[in-house]
Amino acid sequence: MSRYIIRRLLQLIPVLIGVSILVFVGMHIIPGDAAILLLGDKGTPEALARLQHELGLDQPIYIQYFRFVADALRGDFGISLRTRQPAWTEVWSALPMTLELSLSAMIFASLLGIPIGVLAATKQYSLFDSISMVGVLISVSMPIFWTGLILMMIFGGTLHWFPIGGILDEGISLHRITGVHLLDALIQGDSRAFWSASRHLFLPTIALGSLSMATLARMSRSAMLEILRKDYVRTARAKGLSERVVLVRHTFRNALIPVITVGGLQLGILLSGAVLTETVFALPGMGRLAITSLLARDYAVVQAVVMISAFFIVIINLLVDLLYAYLDPRIHYA
Repeated sequence: MSRYIIRRLLQLIPVLIGVSILVFVGMHIIPGDAAILLLGDKGTPEALARLQHELGLDQPIYIQYFRFVADALRGDFGISLRTRQPAWTEVWSALPMTLELSLSAMIFASLLGIPIGVLAATKQYSLFDSISMVGVLISVSMPIFWTGLILMMIFGGTLHWFPIGGILDEGISLHRITGVHLLDALIQGDSRAFWSASRHLFLPTIALGSLSMATLARMSRSAMLEILRKDYVRTARAKGLSERVVLVRHTFRNALIPVITVGGLQLGILLSGAVLTETVFALPGMGRLAITSLLARDYAVVQAVVMISAFFIVIINLLVDLLYAYLDPRIHYA
């Protein structure tokens, strides 16, 4: 197992190199010039040339790339053109918000989607199965930003049950420890801040997690139906085992393997889907930071966001593969 983990970690290197090339080249082929944006229309040609030289934009693109890689290996992604702060500092400040939102959405999707899929499979062709699959189809069909806007309009604008932006109510402050608001509130024993952060996270969590919930429900139903038709399940029932034992011990655990595969992919999708959700709900996460930096052609911050997101997605895939061996003892990694 340890050799497999080491090999997978080594495979992380070419993946990150490929991602770095794509994002670096992509940022440089976008029309416009960062130096022009910084100076504005009143910048003289001399000032423009001087700023391009300071930023290294007058050098060939391959030299700029190798400089970027050399600095990134030391943990230096450059300086933000907007704030003049290190890009890593900008991303590190926004990362906890994105993780908090993505994990909340994943928990919501798993706790609701998997039970719905399992119940729909055990009650195939029933009224519950039909209604749940129609609801799942609607959730799959709705884009994240549209779901967010509908939730804001109904539960925020009309009913006034939940706030429609930000992460804490006005007048509530929370000392930053981990950057995860719910966790920091628990550590500090601040129930008022915890309740405020929970209410602010509710609608973004539903908006971001609805698509993953529907996907997990469909996969859970499909996997359960396939396992329920296996010979060993019929044998277990013929031996007189209760339906609960058959479902839990012989069916559900085996059906989890494809569900976990999809769940791992969905968690990576949630990290990227947070871009839209954070923008709609004005949450200070990596997604909103990426959009703001992209519009300002802030190369360093955009590259740092993409590289860190790619790193997390690869690690998630590794953890999913390791979880296979735990769920199914027949799986061994040589």
